Amino acid sequence: MEAADIAFVVICAAMVMLMTPGLAFFYGGMIRVKSALNMLMMCFIAMGISSVLWVLYGWSLAFGTDVNGEGGGIFGNLDFVGFRGMLDLDNSPELLTIALFQLMFAVLTPALISGALAERVKFSAWVLFIAVWVSIVYFPVAHWVWGEGGWIGGLEIDGREVIDFAGGTAVHINAGIAALAVVLVIGKRIGFKKDSGMRPHNLPMVLLGAALLWFGWFGFNAGSELAANGTTALMALNTMVATGTAVLGWLIYERLRYGAYTTLGAASGAIGGLVAITPAGADVTPMGAMAIGLVSGAVCAWAVGLKYKLGYDDSLDVVGVHLVGGLIGTLMVGFLAIEVGGFAQFALQAIAAAAVLVYSFVVTLLLALAIKHTIGFRAEEDAELTGLDQVYHAESGYDFSQSGGGSAAGSAGVQAPAATQTGEKKVDA
Repeated sequence: MEAADIAFVVICAAMVMLMTPGLAFFYGGMIRVKSALNMLMMCFIAMGISSVLWVLYGWSLAFGTDVNGEGGGIFGNLDFVGFRGMLDLDNSPELLTIALFQLMFAVLTPALISGALAERVKFSAWVLFIAVWVSIVYFPVAHWVWGEGGWIGGLEIDGREVIDFAGGTAVHINAGIAALAVVLVIGKRIGFKKDSGMRPHNLPMVLLGAALLWFGWFGFNAGSELAANGTTALMALNTMVATGTAVLGWLIYERLRYGAYTTLGAASGAIGGLVAITPAGADVTPMGAMAIGLVSGAVCAWAVGLKYKLGYDDSLDVVGVHLVGGLIGTLMVGFLAIEVGGFAQFALQAIAAAAVLVYSFVVTLLLALAIKHTIGFRAEEDAELTGLDQVYHAESGYDFSQSGGGSAAGSAGVQAPAATQTGEKKVDA
């Protein structure tokens, strides 16, 4: 890496770091006021836990060389435990730069899962879950996809390799299916499908969070080239056009289905487009990126309503946006890739996606069950009804006593159109 490339990747790493607070705002605005701080904390704590574990052993497990198949393509060696030897190598600036950049992925991925569990889990259980999940799910899967000797990265059919430029499998499919596994274990929020008050309390915060995510995603996607070149520029351009098209796709679906164009729909559509272009953007034309964006926007808008039909409570649509969006991008690039698109490439993409789906779901399910039957995963009923902010953090997001009037519910209960919130009731345009 040239000095300019190192500087570029460090800047991209800082942009990706901003995505976790952006995610906190995006998620935090989408839930009820009484647990808003808890939602922000669930995201923020991932920065502390993942940073420590990354230095201790995460970097080594994910990116240590799979020497002569010692890890079977499943995990890296432990040569860099505690970042041992990282400062003694001739190429240490490059390794440290890549390690910093990839750390931000290890921070964001478990934080994505938090949105599915909003308003109903113990904070201590969440901390334990993150620590174990990144260790036994994220680090190995990252090695499969990006690590030297990882089996997904080394999979070939007719000279073709799996395309996952920035994390469709390792990040979004991984987090999305893990979210589904956990919500099946912890169950639904009290009042799910009955309480009309389960609406975003602060839609401007949601839009702010989506904007921060969109900005940071340029670092997430373009920075994954680890250099400033033509591929970087193509990835950045495709990130923009796919996301913009996804916003339109979501709003078109929303207007046809529910009769309204909602701000929450626009924000969610943007995230769906960002997710879908993540694995594909360096390997498709801008027109291909627009196709991926349009499909992801419309299909993710449809998918978020599945929780009401299938009966699982994915609080903030992690499954509908990240799992579905990740699958769309990972599979569509199989046909749309500029040079290698076709059935053979699609088959490779499907194998990679299926492997991550099965592994992440099974291991996460077992982990969630273990926590449930030991320290307990679900918050006490009184805590859930009172709100997790006061119970676990002894704070509240808004001090209405200083506002001169109005209750918390009355002052902060922004009423979003029911179209996006329930997936059931149609509203007038």
